[in-house]
Amino acid sequence: MSALIAAGEAKTLLDAAIRGELPDERGRFGPFGGRYVPETLVPAFERLEKGVREHLHDPAFQDAFQRELREWVGRPTALTFAPRLSEKWGAEVWIKREDLAHTGAHKINNAIGQALLAKRLGAKRIIAETGAGQHGVAAAAACARVGLPCSVYMGTVDMERQAPNVDRMLRLGAEVVAVESGDKTLRAAIDEALRAWVTDPAGIYYLLGSAVGAHPYPYLVRELQSVIGQEARQQMIDQAGGLPDAAFACVGGGSNAIGLFYPLLADDIELIGVEAGGTGDGLGQNAATLATGTPGVLHGAYTIILQNEDGQVRETHSISAGLDYSGVGPEHALLQATGRVKYVSVQDDEALEALHELCAAEGILTALETAHAYAHARKYAALNPGKRILIGNSGRGDKDLPTLTQYPAQMGSHDGA
Repeated sequence: MSALIAAGEAKTLLDAAIRGELPDERGRFGPFGGRYVPETLVPAFERLEKGVREHLHDPAFQDAFQRELREWVGRPTALTFAPRLSEKWGAEVWIKREDLAHTGAHKINNAIGQALLAKRLGAKRIIAETGAGQHGVAAAAACARVGLPCSVYMGTVDMERQAPNVDRMLRLGAEVVAVESGDKTLRAAIDEALRAWVTDPAGIYYLLGSAVGAHPYPYLVRELQSVIGQEARQQMIDQAGGLPDAAFACVGGGSNAIGLFYPLLADDIELIGVEAGGTGDGLGQNAATLATGTPGVLHGAYTIILQNEDGQVRETHSISAGLDYSGVGPEHALLQATGRVKYVSVQDDEALEALHELCAAEGILTALETAHAYAHARKYAALNPGKRILIGNSGRGDKDLPTLTQYPAQMGSHDGA
C-alpha cells in the first residue's frame, strides 16, 4: 500500500474509481493527477476541460465517434483464442487484437475521438507527440479524416528505430518535427509539443497520445480507450463462456492498459500491468516507473516518475519505443496504490523471446511493447496452471522490424519454442 494513501482510504478510492467518480472535480485520482502547467496554458486547458464536459458524452458526438469506430477504425476488434500457446503454457489464452484496428494499434481509438473533439472546438491545426510512432500515425490518419493539418513531434532516437512509421506519417500528410533536445525520445517529444502549444493555445489542439499529462487528458484518453475493455469483456462471455482469471497489458504511459483494465475493475479478475525492465535495475537501464519510481510531477500531473534524489527526471531505456517513458498515467498510480492492479516489469531479452514464441506458435507478429505482456503472462501461467488468461495485444510489430533485424529469430523454429 502506498504511503500516500492510508489503509482505510484505499477501499473508498477504489470504490469511487469503479463507480466512475474519478477523477474528481480537481482532476485528481486520489493524491495523483491534477494540473501543473505554465500559466500561459491554463486557458487552453480550461477550454479543453469545458469542451470535454460539453461534448464527450453528448449523444451527437458519441454517434459520430461510434460510427467512425465501426466504419473507419474497424471495431469491434477480434478476440482470438490461442490454441498452441494454450497448450504450451498449460492455460487458456485469449488475445484482444488491437493490432487489427486501422493503422495497426489501439492508438487510433483515442486519435479519432480527439480529432473529432478538436473539430468541434474550432481548432485550426493539431499537434501530437509520438514515441513508437503508432500514435503519430494514428494522429496523422485521424487528422486527414477530419481535415485538419497535423504536426507530430518525435525524438530523433525514436525516428531512427521507428523509420517505417515516420514514412507512414509523412504519406498521411503530417509534418514530422525531429526533436534533438533532452533524451531524444518520448519525454522530449512531449516537452517540445507543449512548447509549441504555448505559442498558439487558442488555434492549436494538442492531441495527447496516452493517459498521462494534466487534467483532463488522463480522463479523456481513458474514456476513449475504454472501448477495448468493454468489447473484450463481452467477447470473453460470448466466446470463452466467462470472464478471464487474469488480464495482462503492457504499460508505458498506460492508455492501452487503462482501456483494457477500467471496464474490468469491478470484476473478480487479476489485473496485471507489465512495464519495461530494459537491461537491468540501474539508473537509465529501464522504464519500470511503478516498480522503481517515486512521486513527482511530470508533464503536468502528479504521479509516479523516474527521478533521482535531486528530483531530476531520469533517462530511460527499453527495446520498445512506446514503453520508453519516465512516468505513468496518474490513474495507474492510484490503482497500484490501492492494490487493485499489480505492476511488474519484464526485461528486453524476455520480451524478444516472447515475441518470437508468439510468432512461431500463433502466426502473430506483435509489437515489442505488447511482447512484454506476453512474457509475464507466460510466467503467470507456469505458476497458475489451467487459468483463463486475457492478453491485450496493443499493436502489430511491423513498425519494430528495423529493431528486430538486430535480433534475428532462430530460423526453422516452427514448434513455437
